Amino acid sequence: MYNSIVIRNGEVAIKGANRPIFEKKLIKNLKRALYGIEGYHVYKADGRTYIDFEENIQSEILNRIKNVFGVVSYSPVIKTEPGYEPAKKTALELYDYFVENNNCKTFRVSVKRQDKTLPMKSPDMARDIAGFLLSSGKKPLEVDMSHPELHIHVELRKSGNVVYAEKFDGVGGMPVGVGGKAMVLLSGGIDSPVASYLIAKRGLQIEAVHFHSFPFTSERSKEKIEQLAKQLSLYTEGIRIHMVNLLPIQTKIAEKCPEELMTILSRRFMMRIAEKIALDRNCGGLVTGESIGQVASQTVEGLQSTNAVVKTIPVFRPLISFDKEDIIEVAKKIGTFDISIIPEEDCCTVFLPKHPVTKPKLSKVEKAEEVLDVEDMLNEAISLVEVREVGMLQW
Repeated sequence: MYNSIVIRNGEVAIKGANRPIFEKKLIKNLKRALYGIEGYHVYKADGRTYIDFEENIQSEILNRIKNVFGVVSYSPVIKTEPGYEPAKKTALELYDYFVENNNCKTFRVSVKRQDKTLPMKSPDMARDIAGFLLSSGKKPLEVDMSHPELHIHVELRKSGNVVYAEKFDGVGGMPVGVGGKAMVLLSGGIDSPVASYLIAKRGLQIEAVHFHSFPFTSERSKEKIEQLAKQLSLYTEGIRIHMVNLLPIQTKIAEKCPEELMTILSRRFMMRIAEKIALDRNCGGLVTGESIGQVASQTVEGLQSTNAVVKTIPVFRPLISFDKEDIIEVAKKIGTFDISIIPEEDCCTVFLPKHPVTKPKLSKVEKAEEVLDVEDMLNEAISLVEVREVGMLQW
């Protein structure tokens, strides 16, 4: 029955002179999401994005485009030749289908007449088509203008008509890639995958840096990160993961620095390393899953101490004001929660102090670092980075 899908772009439609750039990126991302499917065509027409398809692949296309950022909503539609009579005939086809298959009791018809050469006005056409459906359809339904169970939309255009009755919500946001690129500090917990999702939703392509403490942490913990990245790649263009062994740095901190500063000093090294890798990969910012007050290092003073070492790019914290319950809700929605709660060690549990400082003074933290050869420690860690790619398509 359906032969096309109309994509509603939301924010993309209000980007002024940059709109063609956003639309082009959205089309590219839709094609990426549909990679491996044959028998479809994605294109822009009449200020909209369409996906024409062969009927037997409709369900697969609908399943994939629901995760594409920049798609606010979408509808499977029947496209017909121009003219009023083809529109009426198609509306009847759709009406009878839903009467038979959805047990509808009420209906409404809405018409948009973009072809101004047609003699009737939109409200008159809507009434005429509704009357035609009541007289010619398989079963007469009750008209309900407020909350109809079946709402048939008819759009009459010079290039051809569009008729549909269903509208599905997309994930919204901006097409991934239009906002540049950011480096996410991706742990195996619940928070950072959600932060990754939210920053990608604003149009940023993401790469990830993951810190482990092998052999104190296992190879399975790395595989867990790959699982998270694979799930996140449903919404992005694939993810490059930079695996960094933090153990040598943690060992030196444990040997030379006050125990209560272990967490905050380790965090400062993570931020320095992430910044260096981000700059090398042309990323315009860092992204963390930090939220005020969740753990000892995520107080205002703790964030000030970690921010102080990032010199050249901004640090984005999409979850900064989220409650844990809010984060968990998003994690479940995007499919990362069940992966995140798999019990595996992470680098933050290695050398965990009994009484971590919660309100570190920056001057005290910087003083404690003076006994460390910071640059040598950074260079050694970066020289041993392992890169893994997840969900990357070569096409």
